[in-house]
Amino acid sequence: MIARLKQSYRGMRLGTRLALGLGALALVVFAVVGSALTMYMRDYLSAQLNEQLKIAQIAQSKSIADYGTLQGKKYYRWYYAVYDTSAGTPVLRKPEDPGDLPEDIDDFTLVAKALTVEGTEVTRTEHLKGQGQYRLRACEVEPGVILVSAAPMDDIEDTVGQLITIQVVTFVLALMALVVFGRGMLRRGLKPLSDMARTARGITSHDLTDSARLPVRHDNRDGGFEVEELRTAFNTMLEHIDDALAVRTEAEQRLRRFVADASHELRTPLMSVRGYADLFQYAAAHSPEERDKHLARLRAEAARMGVLLDDLLMLARLDAADVDAPLRLEEADLVELARQAADGFRAGHPDRPLTVTTGSGPVRLRLDPLRLRQVLDNLLTNAAVHTPPGTKVALEVVVESGTAEVRITDSGPGIPADDQERVFDRFYRVDKARSRDRGGSGLGLAVAHSLVRAHGGTITLTSRPGTTTFTVHLPLTGSGPGA
Repeated sequence: MIARLKQSYRGMRLGTRLALGLGALALVVFAVVGSALTMYMRDYLSAQLNEQLKIAQIAQSKSIADYGTLQGKKYYRWYYAVYDTSAGTPVLRKPEDPGDLPEDIDDFTLVAKALTVEGTEVTRTEHLKGQGQYRLRACEVEPGVILVSAAPMDDIEDTVGQLITIQVVTFVLALMALVVFGRGMLRRGLKPLSDMARTARGITSHDLTDSARLPVRHDNRDGGFEVEELRTAFNTMLEHIDDALAVRTEAEQRLRRFVADASHELRTPLMSVRGYADLFQYAAAHSPEERDKHLARLRAEAARMGVLLDDLLMLARLDAADVDAPLRLEEADLVELARQAADGFRAGHPDRPLTVTTGSGPVRLRLDPLRLRQVLDNLLTNAAVHTPPGTKVALEVVVESGTAEVRITDSGPGIPADDQERVFDRFYRVDKARSRDRGGSGLGLAVAHSLVRAHGGTITLTSRPGTTTFTVHLPLTGSGPGA
């Protein structure tokens, strides 16, 4: 039975359990208050009755002393007995009115004897046979004469009984009101917690695989400071979950796009290699000149695929922060690297005029000369590939605000605003219709961005029709993980 009650209690809602707990606490409080009030009322009424007996006996003692008997007004249902104790033993005088004594006077005699022994007034509560509860008081009227008066206690018991009944009814009604209204108030106060529970259930039932945004929030601001603090922490947790899901979803989308683009990019040279291999097999039996031409094509496609795989491998190492990172840091002159890159660009693109501005002295940094040269070559090549012949290109090296900057500017058509945020994404091309032979694989700017970031720097783009500038920012105090 107790185990079943415990199980039922555990199955109740928190508001109901708190209401029942408050009800039990209130019941204890009511019981203590009611008991104290009842005891106080009983003692108060008893003290009043004692005082009433004392006052009545003072008047009655005068009547006994003057006339030897009780005379005058007598209270209803009160009893009176007069004892002579001159011989040492209480002897009852015959009452003037037989109704002054009950049928059983043993208790009166015992009280008179007690006064004889103790020598002071005696007050006792006794149950008189056939009469009920009475308060007996004995006092000495004069030497050798004792008056014993008895007053019924029915009124006290009735008053105390009525008081107990009123208390029980009042306390029961108050307890029911407390439980009912308290439960309602607790449910209202705990409603934010219920809303949070529904929010949590909504999260568990929400598909987190395709969306990076949770569709639920707890916006109810009812409750006290603690509930508000919990609500804030709960919503902050949801925001963090949202951010984590957004990062995960973006990473998954980038990974899927990367795999699709890489597969597409690798498929093209592989198909070319396969086609030229078939042609080479056919040409080997017919024309040596055709065989050499197809063999050269095979080597070119294989080299192109090798460059693509090298770029992919480098990006993977940079993303993973591999111990075997593709950076070999050393002291190098940024100005000299820029001049070497400019010489290479002029040799490969004689149809595009290039101007170089490097300042008066060297700019020495701790960097990987080979990889930073690759960054500059990629940016210059990008300017050549995406601009028409004859477009002016400028390369500038400056030192500003504690950073070394390399700016590569072309006067081409510019990059649309919608494409500027994605130019550093892998396999992204501004011109979707551009052939791969002319437009590259779409990895050049991604590789440049990752290499600059590995050096502890940043690369930015500003573009409008007629001018496009890529700016490489490198810290002067050192760069890269080995600085």
